[in-house]
Amino acid sequence: MRLSILLALAAMLWPLTAPAALGPVAAEGRVEVLFSPEDPVEARLIALIAQARRSVQVQSYLFTRKTLAAALVAARGRGVDVRVLADARMNQRGKNALPQLLAAGVPVALETAYSAAHNKVILIDADEPNPVVITGSYNYTWSAGRKNAENVVVFHGHADVATAYRKNWLRHWQAATPITRLPVKLID
Repeated sequence: MRLSILLALAAMLWPLTAPAALGPVAAEGRVEVLFSPEDPVEARLIALIAQARRSVQVQSYLFTRKTLAAALVAARGRGVDVRVLADARMNQRGKNALPQLLAAGVPVALETAYSAAHNKVILIDADEPNPVVITGSYNYTWSAGRKNAENVVVFHGHADVATAYRKNWLRHWQAATPITRLPVKLID
């Protein structure tokens, strides 16, 4: 009985003592918040990608928006290092915007280690003095912008947040499977 009580208490307290990837940290920079379908999220994402100078790293669950892919291809054309991670189950068939990226020489890798690689992240110039981190529930799809209730948070100039997201992105990139064409069969 005593052991059961101790285990229950430990289970309740564990979330309070578990280390966070980051935080809490002091506020820094600016924060921008958007909600779809009311706000023009896709247009804002394209504008932010257009401002990239050195790098753009993307992590996506589902990526079907060819306009976002075109913005990434344009960034690559300006000499920006663009790389994209995507969930294997949702993207391995190729009925998405990833072939457009691959055709333009954008490195793409699929994540196979998870039931769902459900991250939705865009990192812009993450190692630079004014990094941008974009995250939220927003998938890079038509439905996310037009039909779904989604949210996007944009951190401007918050180096600690950018560093944490960049480290996480790199960890996922190193574990992912690079692809050069779609469709591919990586998982069932």
